[in-house]
Parts: sequence; structure tokens; C-alpha cells
Amino acid sequence: MQLVVARIGRAHGIKGEVTVEVRTDEPELRLAPGAVLATDPASAGPLTIETGRVHSGRLLLRFEGVKDRTGAEALRNTLLIAEIDPEELPEGEDEYYDHQLIDLDVVTGDGTEVGRITEISHLPSQDLFIVERPDGSEVMIPFVGEIVTEIDLEEQKAVIAPPPGLIDDQAEVASFRDDSA
Repeated sequence: MQLVVARIGRAHGIKGEVTVEVRTDEPELRLAPGAVLATDPASAGPLTIETGRVHSGRLLLRFEGVKDRTGAEALRNTLLIAEIDPEELPEGEDEYYDHQLIDLDVVTGDGTEVGRITEISHLPSQDLFIVERPDGSEVMIPFVGEIVTEIDLEEQKAVIAPPPGLIDDQAEVASFRDDSA
């Protein structure tokens, strides 16, 4: 399985380093020296990481064969793609890769269907499940222990205990709008 792990930003300095926007929880594993990454566009790669370092809070990478600013700048906005074993699990307990959560059915504790996870949104304060409801509407569910009480990968479901108002039917929302008008 291929996953985007970073996007190359602007060139840094004159020796071929680039800034990268990290898109993985494990940059020390996915973006380590020696890692060979596919690219989008494919014509830019594959790229092999020669060195990596953190400078002023930003990850800087240098790739084999890219020795100057011009070469580095030519890679700008290229996506870096790692080949991941779909069965691989994160080291921490109760940690998941996005691809493991996408398409899980979301149900309440009593088994009521809420929808299906279509996307994970990574925000600074918490992650959100973007859930498509059976009627085609979407609901955002904070991925926090108080709300998402269970992830069952074998059963392909996420069990939630939503607080009042989180997943109320659209009809109830429309009714509230009519009443308040």
C-alpha cells in the first residue's frame, strides 16, 4: 500500500536541501536516511534520502543526486510516497494509521448506524473522523477517548458515545431552525 508521507517545500540553502511538510506520524521511520520513496509526479523519482535534520522546527532533507539549489527547487511540491505493509501496526497501543480507519462503520454503543469514515482530518488540537451518513450528509466526530470508545479492526467498526447534539438527525436541526424563526 502506498501512502503520502511528505510534501517537498522550498529549497533551503545552496547545497540541495529542501524543507518538507511531514504527513506521517513516524517521520523518523518513513523519512530516514536511506529510505527510497516514490513520488507524485512519478517523473521526479524515485528519491533516496541522503540526509535529514531539523532546523528551526522544520525538517530538512537532502536527496541523493540533488546537489544544488536549482535541483532542490525543481522538486518543490513533489509528494513523497512510502510503500507500507497494510498489516503493519503502529507501536503504541490504541494508535492507528489512517488507512486502517478509513471505511470503518461508525455505530453507537447500542448498535445504531451513524455512517462510514471517509476521511481523517488532523487538526492541531485533535483528529476528526469525517463520517458520511446514510443520507449522504457528513458529520465530524472528534477522535477522543470520551467519544470514540472502541475501534474494532476485525469487525471493521468504530463505536462512539456521542454527546448530545453531535449526531442529531438533520430533521431535528431543521425543526429547531423552524421553531427559532
